[in-house]
Amino acid sequence: MVIQTTRFGQVQLQSEDILNFAEGILGFANLRKFVLLDDPNDDIFAWLQSCEDSAIAFPVLEPELFSENYKLNLAKSDLESLQLANVECARSFCIITIPDDPTQMTANMKAPVIVNSAARLARQCVLQDNSLAIRELIFTKLQQRVVQNPSLSIKDQSQGIEVAVHLPAATPAAEPTL
Repeated sequence: MVIQTTRFGQVQLQSEDILNFAEGILGFANLRKFVLLDDPNDDIFAWLQSCEDSAIAFPVLEPELFSENYKLNLAKSDLESLQLANVECARSFCIITIPDDPTQMTANMKAPVIVNSAARLARQCVLQDNSLAIRELIFTKLQQRVVQNPSLSIKDQSQGIEVAVHLPAATPAAEPTL
């Protein structure tokens, strides 16, 4: 199956690569099918790309990359919807907002995307923990990760983002000959 995207062009994927969101994502309830993409030209983010709207793609990161004490406490209804016995079987991602000034980059810690990789089910869950921010500033925290281990990209420091599709690296333009 091939999907067209505005950010990545045509993307080849298999039907088993698709994550099914029964309720969509907050603000995008009509979009139910997404795929996790790895852009090799981006050392930081994976992308949650809509299979139904070529213009919709969210940068995502695992919360462990910028929050050491992040704890998922999912409601029973969330676990049932995702067909999970417990939260340890799930992967979690925060949707990232990147404004014109990237130092003001934020993560939605309050409503992470939870994925049951085995069942290919996903859900954006609103956590009941009132200490979690919808707009948690993360630039400095990510910068510290890079300073602590400059030889590894942020992606390589993650718990191993299980992306469905690895996009090909852009080929550099040929050098003009003089």
